[in-house]
Amino acid sequence: MTALQHVSLGAHYVVHLPRPDDFAFWRERARQLIQCDVPPDRVSWVEPGGTGDLFAFEGPSRGEKRLPVPEVDAPQVRASKRFMRLARNVCVHSEPERFSLLYRTLWRLQSQPGFMQDSADTDVRRIEELDKEVRRDAHKMHAFVRFREVTSEEGDHYVAWFEPDHHIVRAQAGFFMRRFANMRWSILTPRGCIHWDGKTMREGPPARREDAPTGDPVEALWKSYYASIFNPARLKVGAMLSEMPKKYWKNMPEAELIPQLIAGAQAREAGMVAAGAREVREVPSSLEAIAEGISACSDCPIAECGTRAVMGEGAPGAPLMIVGEQPGDSEDLAGKPFVGPAGQLLDVYLGKAGIDRSEAYVTNAVKHFKFVARGKRRIHQTPQAKEIDTCRFWLEAERKVVAPRVVLALGASAARAMLGRTVSLAKERGAPVPLEDGSELWITAHPSYLLRLDGEARAAQEELFARDLAAVRGRLLEVTS
Repeated sequence: MTALQHVSLGAHYVVHLPRPDDFAFWRERARQLIQCDVPPDRVSWVEPGGTGDLFAFEGPSRGEKRLPVPEVDAPQVRASKRFMRLARNVCVHSEPERFSLLYRTLWRLQSQPGFMQDSADTDVRRIEELDKEVRRDAHKMHAFVRFREVTSEEGDHYVAWFEPDHHIVRAQAGFFMRRFANMRWSILTPRGCIHWDGKTMREGPPARREDAPTGDPVEALWKSYYASIFNPARLKVGAMLSEMPKKYWKNMPEAELIPQLIAGAQAREAGMVAAGAREVREVPSSLEAIAEGISACSDCPIAECGTRAVMGEGAPGAPLMIVGEQPGDSEDLAGKPFVGPAGQLLDVYLGKAGIDRSEAYVTNAVKHFKFVARGKRRIHQTPQAKEIDTCRFWLEAERKVVAPRVVLALGASAARAMLGRTVSLAKERGAPVPLEDGSELWITAHPSYLLRLDGEARAAQEELFARDLAAVRGRLLEVTS
């Protein structure tokens, strides 16, 4: 009986991976199985230490020999660049089903080559989530590895302890080799160790916390420096814990100072205010109070344009908050957000996506219309970053009162107002961005951008816009069910 006959009779195959992060091995076996037309439900992927299907062709040696062999003229396997990029990261995740997920996705790509662009697809979203978690874990490793000096007969050696959530150690070795090329160092982790002697990288078995040193003479100097640069006026405890979780504190000498620095931050900030810093305003606690506040606000030059402040529209408790850039000419005259051409186009696409605008809270990052007069016409001008940041106080007040589960930012200005930083629409649209309060941000284009296009360019952007709104609709159903 040939291998292909095994497939036709419903044989089930188990693939034993030599390492939990072996992307190259998975790729070769996946390509082989796809070319033999083996569907995902007939393949099990087993990491080292795992168990396979009792009735499958398994065993590290026997199992691989029993895998079907493709015919010479078997079709080539399709895989987009985006899938391959994501797959490399997903392979090092600790999710047990990651290899099955990747194989199922690769199988689907053979008949649906473009479905990886659909961010609303369950498999695509899961792959993107795993990729994001791996990238975040790598960022933590780059940021929170702290070497401690160990002196021996062989000379100075630097040792660090780190506890990754995923199998990222081997993949991140190059980063530390480049950054600390002239040092002799070791990074110990419970998932394996890496050692660099200045020329050669070696891998080692998992280590224990007690295998790493606990201090060295340089730490006192580092603590003194950290305390001197700590800025109490910029302290956000929630954001700090999100970026620097407590699980890493025990490896960081400066972490010993954090509780006392937080405790003294209020007194230090009061001293800064007394020395001339701007007094912090009380945040309004109702939409009515916010409306009164923005009507009287003159903190940025836009308020001097002679336009009225346009308040957001909607009810507290709305699950979706939609944020635009600023009121336009029509909005300034009507005193309501998104009633002009861009707002009308937005309503069309919200309807197509199944989103009821009346159940959302709609507002803008900047509350006044910024324009330049040309004859009788008022021509829109994009607000500057400083103006967006100044008006962020009011947007955050609205978000606190409304407490949405999902926020949709229309355009780069709205995204900046939500995140406090410059945003690349092309890189960050179509995927959720977690916010400090537990809600999430989705970013897409502003409908006015679509109005400025025509022909194929407009059709392509309209398709992306519709896809983004469909993904938001899907997420709303999940968080409100």
